[in-house]
Amino acid sequence: MKRAIVIGAGIVGLACGWHLQEQGYEVTVMDRGADVAAGSSWGNAGWLSPALAIPLNEPSLVTSGLLSLLRADSPLYVPLRFDPELWRFLVLFASQCTRGAFAQMMDTLAILNARALEAFDRLSLTVEEPTTSAPILAGFRDRREAEGLLDEFALIRDAGGELHYDLLEGKAAEDRSPLFSRAIGCVIDIHDQRYVNPNRYTHALADTLRTRGATFMMEQEVIQIRGTGREVQVRTRSGLEPIRSDVAVVATGAWVNRLARDLGVHIPVRAGRGYSMICDTQEPATTPIYLPTARVACTPIDGGLRVAGTMEFRRPDDPLDPQRLAAITRSTRDLLTGIDIDHAHDRWVGPRPVSADGLPLIGPTTQPGVYLAAGHGMWGVTQGPITGQLLAQAIDSGEVPPELRPFDPLRSLQRPQVPMIAKWPRLGSKS
Repeated sequence: MKRAIVIGAGIVGLACGWHLQEQGYEVTVMDRGADVAAGSSWGNAGWLSPALAIPLNEPSLVTSGLLSLLRADSPLYVPLRFDPELWRFLVLFASQCTRGAFAQMMDTLAILNARALEAFDRLSLTVEEPTTSAPILAGFRDRREAEGLLDEFALIRDAGGELHYDLLEGKAAEDRSPLFSRAIGCVIDIHDQRYVNPNRYTHALADTLRTRGATFMMEQEVIQIRGTGREVQVRTRSGLEPIRSDVAVVATGAWVNRLARDLGVHIPVRAGRGYSMICDTQEPATTPIYLPTARVACTPIDGGLRVAGTMEFRRPDDPLDPQRLAAITRSTRDLLTGIDIDHAHDRWVGPRPVSADGLPLIGPTTQPGVYLAAGHGMWGVTQGPITGQLLAQAIDSGEVPPELRPFDPLRSLQRPQVPMIAKWPRLGSKS
């Protein structure tokens, strides 16, 4: 029987393992953590939202004012510290924050987004944890605040994406959800989306792999992968004998740089850490809520509401920073009602893998038989199953399908769109 090793037990890696089993592979899953979903798959918002799976390299991140990135209460936060690799990454990331680059990335991501929900339906044949269909309600103070998201939706449609929504204003907007406060004067009701409990879903997916014969090796940090052309050899920090396989998939999320350098991958990936907490509500939450100006996503979960947000560029294993959760609380307090945000529980931080050019890295590397599936940013849950489906197809056939070619891990970064930092708009100026 053909053998495959999947390194990384988050939703992306496990989806790759499931589809490799479908192709007849005997699968071994390895992870540095003690359990599955130990990285960014545990406490994220859990949205299956192709309509909102857009590039992180938004032009507004530069034009809204670079100094705001250093404020601990900013939705996007970069701690001031001596870290040359991080600052190099941020310069590369910012170089793609133009409208032209953003539109091009939207076109590319539409390839994955168009098939994302279909891929979940395929997993549902064996994965018992359900997905829940529901609209996502994007709330704004007024129509002017909503223009940015409406512009992004126009780009999605220009890229061939299918998107349906209603625009509500005034009392119709406030009444759309019992959790909206009177401050909400405009709502974009985005149809045909879904959500999951990401922790339960990832564990259910792992259980399915085990039932179908997969072996799990937890608390094993992989330090080297070598493809000889005849087999793949995987070495761990624990000093086990090299584990041999026919192919290997590296899906280690925000830690992928540690292995990717030896695999010929030059586009860096950094941890864009997101925070979440669960709040009790006076009335049951029935739909996800998005607060774009605060960059906060809320999801019904465990009888309450998971409130998630922020993007923080720190090392993936750094401890939780209470200031970041406090920033989420402040930014949402007057936008929601009937929510006990001051007594939140299940506080969490997780490292989302953000690539410098805003696109995932999916496909073969320079090591024969070694493949990469990483860099999905905030959209690993939405795009994980379709990534696994297409990558398993590429591995088994030996040919990369057209849908994956734009995500080649060995690609070069696009020529920077921003010529010089000195020519960027003045800090705080409008674009």
